[in-house]
Amino acid sequence: MNYKMLFTIAIIFITSTAVAQNLTPELLWQLGRVGGVGISKDGKSVLYNVTTPDIANNSFDTKTYSIPLNGGTPVIVTNVDSIIGNDKISPDGKYTISDKAVKLKKVYGSDYYPDLSKSNVQIYDNLMYRHWDTWEDGKFNHVFLSLKDSSKDLMFDEPYDCPTKPHGTPNDYVWSTDGKQVVYVCKKKFGTDYTLSTNTDLYAYNIETGKTTDLTEDNKGYDISPSFNKNGDLAWLSMKRDGYESDKQDLVVSNGITKQNLTKQNDLISIGSYRWSNDNKNLFFLSAVNGTEQLYSVSYPGLTKMMPVIKQITSGDFDIAGIVGQADNALIVSRTDMNHAPELYTVDISNGSMKQLTHVNDSAYATIGMSKIERRFVKTTDNKDMLVWVIYPPGFDKTKKYPTLLYCQGGPQSPLTQFYSFRWNFQLMAANGYIIVAPDRRGMAGFGTKWNEQISKDWGGQVMNDYLSAIDAMKKEAFVDTTRLGCVGASYGGYSVYYLAGIHNHRFKTFIAHDGVFDTKSMYGTTDEMFFENWEHGGPYWDKTNADAQKSITVFNPSNFVSKWDAPILIIEGGHDYRVPLEQAQQAFQAAQLRGIKSKLLYFPEENHWVTSPQNALVWQHEFFNWLKETL
Repeated sequence: MNYKMLFTIAIIFITSTAVAQNLTPELLWQLGRVGGVGISKDGKSVLYNVTTPDIANNSFDTKTYSIPLNGGTPVIVTNVDSIIGNDKISPDGKYTISDKAVKLKKVYGSDYYPDLSKSNVQIYDNLMYRHWDTWEDGKFNHVFLSLKDSSKDLMFDEPYDCPTKPHGTPNDYVWSTDGKQVVYVCKKKFGTDYTLSTNTDLYAYNIETGKTTDLTEDNKGYDISPSFNKNGDLAWLSMKRDGYESDKQDLVVSNGITKQNLTKQNDLISIGSYRWSNDNKNLFFLSAVNGTEQLYSVSYPGLTKMMPVIKQITSGDFDIAGIVGQADNALIVSRTDMNHAPELYTVDISNGSMKQLTHVNDSAYATIGMSKIERRFVKTTDNKDMLVWVIYPPGFDKTKKYPTLLYCQGGPQSPLTQFYSFRWNFQLMAANGYIIVAPDRRGMAGFGTKWNEQISKDWGGQVMNDYLSAIDAMKKEAFVDTTRLGCVGASYGGYSVYYLAGIHNHRFKTFIAHDGVFDTKSMYGTTDEMFFENWEHGGPYWDKTNADAQKSITVFNPSNFVSKWDAPILIIEGGHDYRVPLEQAQQAFQAAQLRGIKSKLLYFPEENHWVTSPQNALVWQHEFFNWLKETL
């Protein structure tokens, strides 16, 4: 016996075994979550955060690192502001701007009756009494201007929010280049008016006069993300139509004299985020295209009569998930794909070539089997070519048969690109032995305005045919076990699951719906943002003259098809989800139970539309795969 050879074989076996291990929920929740912070003032290094879940304490730990622009060994830093600067300090260094909550409205019994301090009651006379995951408490986010020990509320007694709720950040307010103004984002509507509209505006507060001016009064949709260049030109993102949260989002610039929409001419472009170039001549932005999110540039003509020129800088089966900053001819970006969590990369602006800068999860991925990700194009029932992402298990063998999951994306207009989710993780699903079919069905951004908008007021129409076209095309493959098909999704994807459960004609063996709309009529009476309901479904259910609204509560209402449910269903809901409230899940679970259908309710009392705490997330993953193992 050659013991040296035996030892070598053993080493090869151990190494191949390590490489071949599949992703598990525990491994997924050990990965570092990388987020760019900025480029140092001297232009030599990049700062980034790494957030790591702490399962035992049910929390997260975040550390900030600095790494040279050309790569190298990262070092931990604690003095972030001194390295990259603080953009909330005025250019002359005299003032700072910040935000804090201000109590302006009476809500609690003790507000109205101070002598009844132990009462437990909330009193409302307007809508928006709860939003996203929080009940209205009478406090509003306001911007404050501070000089030494004094501060001034820029919004005074206005019952409006900046940062905007529920997802606003300090980026909602910025200094002008000359330091004479603060520009902030605000929807200056209250209560019922607020819930019916998306009309946010940009407001400029003059430091010297104390006067506030509405800079975007002429536009009735969203105006957000203000940013000045070094010459004092103001850029922002803008949607035209009030009430439509997924309208085409364009990049607008004003030099104080004229406004220019730089991207309106390109039907494919709807911008997610942007930043000015260092030379002020261009702006870089991200936009979904053909099932991915890519980096673009657009020229800024200024006062010239030249047309803006849009260029796509990057391309490939990956997402550019964020722009961190620019250093000379390179951009620092966050990049991800369905097999990899975000890492930072440098991008050569001239040719789009990329180089990985951070390597936070390299060692973990070196031991995890990767999925094959495939583009397919499927003919829809109206003869369109639809992109369908197919994700295969690691070590896929086409001679075997695999259970297959149809994934239904939310939104309904959220793009289905090369994102990496820590809950709806395709790599993890595939690692558990499933083929994933993820169609870029009607409503997805990146395929033109018409494709994107066709889902509105047609939730149960062509899009359902798109889903079924995708899974029916995959059923023709010999490696798909047609007796073991499942259907899963969240939000609008959860609605899709409920709806397909009533019309699938025995295709699927099991269903999983998370935070889905089950009954469109009761949804109209319990959700928070009414502009969404009105745009997507046409209006209130009591308007008998409104054909779209009536179709929503009849033809497109999943609850009307419960009598046709014939497969097990797992129903998941967050107690603090006021976008798709608990009552939706309760109705679906009750209907399934009373019909004698195998069903389970997974209820997270403290979670909202998402599942964010580490231990809850792991329970979610285990219940998800246990259900599939049990029913598929």
